[in-house]
Amino acid sequence: MSHYIEHWDAEDVEAWESGGKDIAKRNLIWSVVAEHVGFSIWSIWSVMVLFMPTEIYGIDAAGKFFLVAVPTLVGSILRIPYTVATARFGGRNWTVMSALFLFVPTLLTLYLMMNPGASYTTFMLVAATAGIGGGNFASSMTNINAFYPQRLKGWALGLNAGGGNIGVPMIQLIGLLVIATVGNREPWIVCAVYLVFIAAAAVGAALFMDNLGNQKSDLRSMGKALKFSESWVISFLYIGTFGSFIGFSFAFGQVLQINFLAGGATPAQAALHAAQIAFIGPLLGSIARPIGGKLADRIGGGKITMWTFVGMAFAASILVTAGTMDDNTAGVASAGIMVTFVLGFIALFLLSGLGNGSVYKMIPAIFEAKAQSFDDMDRAEKAMWSRSISGALIGFAGAVGGLGGVGINLVLRASYSSPAKSATMAFWVFLAFYIACIAVTWFVFLRKPSSLTTDVDDAKVSVTA
Repeated sequence: MSHYIEHWDAEDVEAWESGGKDIAKRNLIWSVVAEHVGFSIWSIWSVMVLFMPTEIYGIDAAGKFFLVAVPTLVGSILRIPYTVATARFGGRNWTVMSALFLFVPTLLTLYLMMNPGASYTTFMLVAATAGIGGGNFASSMTNINAFYPQRLKGWALGLNAGGGNIGVPMIQLIGLLVIATVGNREPWIVCAVYLVFIAAAAVGAALFMDNLGNQKSDLRSMGKALKFSESWVISFLYIGTFGSFIGFSFAFGQVLQINFLAGGATPAQAALHAAQIAFIGPLLGSIARPIGGKLADRIGGGKITMWTFVGMAFAASILVTAGTMDDNTAGVASAGIMVTFVLGFIALFLLSGLGNGSVYKMIPAIFEAKAQSFDDMDRAEKAMWSRSISGALIGFAGAVGGLGGVGINLVLRASYSSPAKSATMAFWVFLAFYIACIAVTWFVFLRKPSSLTTDVDDAKVSVTA
């Protein structure tokens, strides 16, 4: 079976209906599988910290926030070279290679967790290797962007990203099963399970995915994309959506664990209680992502994105209220405060998932509209320009958005290190940022169009950089 397609035109309706959609679907399925495993490994330390009692590993809460921030940072940076890797090596080839790379952080984590006497520097270095999994998102999204026509990109990209995002709650669920079954002293079991999953993803990609001959997305394309002001705005908004999703995904379990310990639970009990709740938020956020893309296909990316941020600001205000009430009771949270606290976070996860889908729908819509204004290109050239530029921006925006996750963990660490020793200060910061995102979305994409603005929903796009 040949795994190379010389000419691919997803906008050719006849070719699409006569077999193209089946090829795209097959590549989408295995792209989701590989990206799913990549996200799991990227977030593996959000699970490992639940297996790390301070009295055994010697790492306090502040140290653990740094530990989960490091792979977020590395993964975000790797998204830029991963974006151009599919064009350089082929979508199928790179998916196989990037899956095999995941063996490195998984094996290192397995070994290190069985040797708790290692230095904190060693833990940081090993955690950094987990960032390899974060790069998989950029190459996967760029690859699938090339396979699907404009009218289906919101759904396809949302499904690809959402299926990948589910890797976060999946590894947290496996961690929960291990803690519930054998306690919080056997983290190697989680790593062993993922060694099998990594092998399955690599083999499946090798057998069922394809390389596209006319796929192009390089650093020059990224440079061209960044000449447009909308590219920087999209990247900023993605900090608010994806940065929230990945940052909270990595931190939520630890935040819960801190609260349960403050309530008098033992380390083992706190780990179990945190694991029982932590996976719910990332799961709902992952499921919501393709829904956000689908809504953006129908209603418009700008509208869905702005109302998503309105909802996130409201959810953050709930956390501020719960945090303030908790502070006033000297950190001894009542059941009502704890429930309000959890519901606020769950709402943020759900809304960030919707926003992830809608923001990414805006990227191909912007450059498709720009391409149509070029009179010196034929239809095929316009399609290739739009595909290469939007593919490059998908990777760049993903990198910038991932840095938002680093910021969330650092803000939470600073908040817990403050004299109040609570997360309330961090909640205020999140609320202020979401309000800023509302203003930016309205100003750039939804106010009355002018020569300096873009109305993505109506496909009236200025070509002013």
